[in-house]
Amino acid sequence: MMRSFVFWFFIAALANNLNSSALAQRVNYEEAPINYSTSKPDNRISQLQDQLTDHTVSLSFDEHTGYLRSLLETLRVPVSSQVLTFGRTSLQDDKISPTTPRAIYFTDDIHLGFVQNGLIEIAVQDSKLGMVFYTLRQTPDEPPVFQRQTNSCLTCHGAARTKNVPGVLIRSVYPDPEGHPVVAAGSFLSTHRSPLSQRWGGWYVTGRHGEQQHLGNFVLTSAKKPKTIDNSAGHNLERLADRFDTTKYLGPHSDLVALMVLEHQTDTLNVLTQTSFEVRHAEYLLSQAGENSEQKAAATKLLNDRLVKNTEQIVKAFLFADEVALTSSVSGTSEFATHFAMNSKRDSKGRSLRDFDLQTRMFKFPCSYLIETPAFRDLPETLREQVLIRLSKFLNSDESIKGLERLSAIDRTAILEILRETVPGFPAN
Repeated sequence: MMRSFVFWFFIAALANNLNSSALAQRVNYEEAPINYSTSKPDNRISQLQDQLTDHTVSLSFDEHTGYLRSLLETLRVPVSSQVLTFGRTSLQDDKISPTTPRAIYFTDDIHLGFVQNGLIEIAVQDSKLGMVFYTLRQTPDEPPVFQRQTNSCLTCHGAARTKNVPGVLIRSVYPDPEGHPVVAAGSFLSTHRSPLSQRWGGWYVTGRHGEQQHLGNFVLTSAKKPKTIDNSAGHNLERLADRFDTTKYLGPHSDLVALMVLEHQTDTLNVLTQTSFEVRHAEYLLSQAGENSEQKAAATKLLNDRLVKNTEQIVKAFLFADEVALTSSVSGTSEFATHFAMNSKRDSKGRSLRDFDLQTRMFKFPCSYLIETPAFRDLPETLREQVLIRLSKFLNSDESIKGLERLSAIDRTAILEILRETVPGFPAN
């Protein structure tokens, strides 16, 4: 009787998971099949830790930035990617201020934060777990050890702002003179869809952007948001030395172009993680349905529905749906744009998804470079194949998708040709 009860309890629970609202329910990433906090990571930081333990790789320590420079060199993260935030929204907010900003460096899969006299914080994209978080103590008398962080990071990095999966985000806040966000003034999540006028609050920004407005390099004078904000003194800055001691950082800049790329990257990586989790969860439910035909049918429908929904979500993210148009050209102050383009996969005409436009939009050929990275290749095979097929179908047609109205026929043809030559498995026709 007990075995029968347990079986029917399981069937009832599975049926509840597969009801009409299941598609909209978020996946609990702490449960099977993800098991986020208890699963063993497999990413570039876990691999580096193995190499440090085996003494096949070492990190050097310097008195000014600790392991930072050596770590960036080992992970091939360019110093030119440096962006600086003085908003106190971090694990180490007691060490961050307008005179001691947090520096962030990044590449396609790694985001590394440096705080003076503090820990190095790392978020790295993992093959199965999405974003995984680590800290590294800056102590020269101990071997460097990357300490994985879960609960302390997931409060902010595993909730609604990151699509309810372990992820990263760029927040724009109204900071007071000490860098504390003025909660009553509100905040914004910055992506490529965000108006520039709402971006970069609590961040330093160096670069040229014409008459376009933004919130970077700005602090409120009180705990109240004024009716109008005059940030003219914070626009089109090329240097920050008059605001804090830039010699304590690896570079003097907080590059505008790097910030724009980082906003797109963080949001799109969250999309890839969310869609991966949802499809893997549906596949897991299907595997648990056994031979029960009714449950198998329900699980199969859920999987198919999630494949359709998530394919569309990825396609729109990859094609920069609803990207805010630039009304003036923009440029940065570091070598970031050059270094970023150097990692390109180019087609026979010399074109790449990493070629910048920066006149009316971010990229010349608006399809995300993340399609070339392990973050996309590690998706469930069924989902990845559906995305490639859907992209090919859309780019080969005059179909209209909401948010992609600015994508011209010339754009579609160029993107299609690049993808055919640079992305393995992309349909030939």
